[in-house]
Amino acid sequence: MKRRTFIKKTGIATAGILATNSAFGNLSHLKSSPNNSINIGVIGTGQRGTGLTSIINKIEGIRVVAAADMIPFRLEKGIAKANTIVKGYQNYKALLDNKDVDAVIIATPLNTHSQIAMDVLDAGKHVYCEKTLAKGYSNIQHLIDKTKQSNTIFQTGHQYHSSRLYNHVVDLIRQGKVGNIIAFECQWNRHGNWRRKVPNPSLEKAINWRMYRAFSGGLTAELCSHQIDFANWVLGETPEQVMGAGGIDYWKDGRETYDNVHLTYTYPSGVKAKFSCLTSNAKDGYQIKVLGDKGTIVIDRKNAWFYPEGKKNKIIGEVDAVSGATVQWDEDKGYNINIAHLNPSKQALIDFKSAIINNKNPLSDIVSGAKTSICVQMALDAMYNNKIVKWNNNIMF
Repeated sequence: MKRRTFIKKTGIATAGILATNSAFGNLSHLKSSPNNSINIGVIGTGQRGTGLTSIINKIEGIRVVAAADMIPFRLEKGIAKANTIVKGYQNYKALLDNKDVDAVIIATPLNTHSQIAMDVLDAGKHVYCEKTLAKGYSNIQHLIDKTKQSNTIFQTGHQYHSSRLYNHVVDLIRQGKVGNIIAFECQWNRHGNWRRKVPNPSLEKAINWRMYRAFSGGLTAELCSHQIDFANWVLGETPEQVMGAGGIDYWKDGRETYDNVHLTYTYPSGVKAKFSCLTSNAKDGYQIKVLGDKGTIVIDRKNAWFYPEGKKNKIIGEVDAVSGATVQWDEDKGYNINIAHLNPSKQALIDFKSAIINNKNPLSDIVSGAKTSICVQMALDAMYNNKIVKWNNNIMF
């Protein structure tokens, strides 16, 4: 059934189980969450998996009870992050056999998402699959088909889809705030080599999988995908084609995925959407610009501003009818758009819980996640093969 039964849990999961029990020491200091919670298993306890675990600790009615990772020291860290007693597994399939687990978060390398998610669905558990949904057209299609056969909840981890600020901005745009949309200009710039420390050279590809094409879509999949998802969402369209360029032009360290990417998508409505990501210049960091003939909305991860076209009304003290907050003019940032909102990742997990409880399709579901995955694969094909790539009409939703 789609809404997994919330049976009262009569016991707490025992200490983590691995080939060597000593890896976890004494877990008696950890607090257990109340019964009747949604019990989560986290597959992949790297930076993202442990980060989501820390957020779950602060959400009522949801708790981590199991974790899996093939690297023992990361599994140990993942278990230690939870404020509950957690069973640990090096093989994720053993976690899926744990009947206390109601839902699973998948935070593993991109090339493993599709198979793990299908296995989770076969186990009858709800899925929160981190972005990008899947790597390659066939894996995207297989996961769509498997989800159609399932009656559990499937949420894709494009967390900005859950942001109440972003939802408010989408509503404003659809109500005509910027007029006719002309273009999107999006960037996510950083200054750093994007590497994780590797305690043993044999773990290089397991830890720095983002650097290798067999496992990763690089910057396009890990960063640009959030903003591509937003453009698709606002327009209610998928792009007809993409052209792009990138290269390994700064970090000459053996990586295979690009250290800078530049993409331009064309949508059926004629809108052009540009996405760039740098790792050697962090100016303006993360930013989305939605440009229309009546104005422009600029969004970062926490705030948004509106710049009207033509004569600007700079009256301070006007009240935003939606949020009830004072509208202020900033010469550099326009009118601020005020809306109360939580951290997007926290909101996404709360929404996941709500979708399970209410038997409701998530805001970021298999379809929106798959469409963004197709866009990512198109971009990779365009850059790696130096050609214009059209939308793949062979994918069936």
